[in-house]
Amino acid sequence: KLVRKIAAEFGVDSKGKYSDVYEDLVYYLRSMETPLIILDEAGDLQYEAFLELKALWNATERCCAWYMMGADGLKEKINRSIECKKVGYTEMLSRYGDRYSKVTPDDGKEREQFLNNQARIVAKLNAPAGADIAQIVRKTRGGLRRVYTEIEKLKMTAE
Repeated sequence: KLVRKIAAEFGVDSKGKYSDVYEDLVYYLRSMETPLIILDEAGDLQYEAFLELKALWNATERCCAWYMMGADGLKEKINRSIECKKVGYTEMLSRYGDRYSKVTPDDGKEREQFLNNQARIVAKLNAPAGADIAQIVRKTRGGLRRVYTEIEKLKMTAE
C-alpha cells in the first residue's frame, strides 16, 4: 500500500500488480539525479509499511535520500519494537542514521524564537502583499496552524 502511494506521488503508475509497481518505482528512483523521500507522520505507519520501506531502502541504497519524521510517538514505537525484537526495526533505525533528532528546540526561549522565526518566514511567503507580518507572528505566537488561519482571514477580507 505504501509503495503504491509513493509511486503515485512520483507519477509512476501505481495500478497493477504490486511487484510491477515496486519494480517501476525502484527503476524510476534509481534513474533520478537526487531523489528525496520524506515520510511525514511515520509513527502512524503499520508494521507492513516499515517492511516495505526497508525493502525500498535496500533497492535504492546510495541513490535515494530518505528522511523520516513524526511526533515523539515515532521514537517510542521504534524503540519499543526494537526492545521486543520485532523484525526489521533495528535495521530501519540503522538505515536512518542510528539516531533521532529534533528540528524544534526543547528550551523555552530558544523554542519560542525558533517558532516565531519560522512563522515569520511562512507569513512573508504566503500573506497578501502589505500584510503586517509582525502582527501575524504576535497573534499566532509562532503556531503555524494559526498563521495559516490568519492568512486565510486576510485573504478573505482582501476579496
